[in-house]
Amino acid sequence: MTLLNPLFWVQAVALALGQIWANKIRSLLTALGIIVGVASVSAVIAALSGLKTRVLTEFESFGANRLLIFPDRPSGAPRNLYPWEEIRLKEEELREIGANCPSIRTLTPITTVGASVQHGQTVLDGLSITGIWAAWHDAENRKVIAGRPFVPIDEDNARQVCLINEEAATELRLPRDPVGEHILIGGRRFLIVGVVETVQQQMFGMNTSSAEIFVPFAVAATLQEPDFFFRIVAMVRSPDVAEEAKSEVRFLLRRMRGLRGADPDTFSVTAIDQFIEQFKALAAGITAVAGGIVGVSLLVGGIGIMNIMLVAVSERTREIGLRKAVGATPVAILAQFLLEAVTLCLLGGLIGLLFGQGLALVISSIPNAGLEEAKIPGWAVAMSFGFSAAVGVLFGMFPAIKAARLDPIEALRHE
Repeated sequence: MTLLNPLFWVQAVALALGQIWANKIRSLLTALGIIVGVASVSAVIAALSGLKTRVLTEFESFGANRLLIFPDRPSGAPRNLYPWEEIRLKEEELREIGANCPSIRTLTPITTVGASVQHGQTVLDGLSITGIWAAWHDAENRKVIAGRPFVPIDEDNARQVCLINEEAATELRLPRDPVGEHILIGGRRFLIVGVVETVQQQMFGMNTSSAEIFVPFAVAATLQEPDFFFRIVAMVRSPDVAEEAKSEVRFLLRRMRGLRGADPDTFSVTAIDQFIEQFKALAAGITAVAGGIVGVSLLVGGIGIMNIMLVAVSERTREIGLRKAVGATPVAILAQFLLEAVTLCLLGGLIGLLFGQGLALVISSIPNAGLEEAKIPGWAVAMSFGFSAAVGVLFGMFPAIKAARLDPIEALRHE
């Protein structure tokens, strides 16, 4: 029977499975390295897949036409050379960006301040109060579901008005329709003018509570020190002009701050798509590290398989002699032993994938972990089987060659 005959391979696989079944415990222990390696890397990739899906969904919800502007001390620079008073964003810079950067459609400053909030006898301590402009509704795509949004006159007159979300209304035990009610923020009396929709997570928020309260930026500034921190969220006219907008902002801020030539920027202007690319690169790096770890496990498993196949060749020397005596060619013997090694590795890979899938289900069910989308992607399944087969071929080749080269007469004499 030649190697080109499909029946040969059917019989070879059946014989390989029979040998594995005849030595179940030994085969399982031999394939343990493959099982552990494949299971561990499958679970890591599943967790990364879930994390990547969640983070990218949140990033994309911000929109591709958004710029984030932060104060930023140059890397490695001493604090006395770039004190906070110089690098923090100023309100005059904020207004100049809005007036002189034509690629920017709208923008809003965002700052947070901790304060106690009270309604009746209910008090929430240490809640983050967010100061915003009226343009925040457009920039953050947060709709008002009751009442009205902020308007420019709220900012211009520093009115003591606020927006809350549904969670804040619940935690403060406000009426079902809280518009028109008053609450105390840091001891000051604020009128609730609207209720904004609740989002699942604030990517750049600082709240530990799910309650959210917003006040005009001018009011939030009076609740803080003069050199308080704020960031800017800007909406560009279209994603196509994001780079132009970044250049305009950078040119204006460098000019206003007197930065020249090789002076480093004391601010950061970043587009959302940059965060997406950076996260993708980070996820790819973690996946590569996981691949290196599984490579070590597969190496250990491969060495074990080579050892056990050498033992199998020694145990079955008479069988090899008999098969050669009745006409089996060295190539057929080599193919048989190589196929046994590959089959053992593939079975180990399959068991490892099953364990990995079980771990992925456990990971996806962890409450509040945000990994509900954790699953093993198809490419990881293909990679696992591919690596397992490669290990079988690589480490099964030497024992197979040894079996193929046995002299039939000497083999038949073997006890």
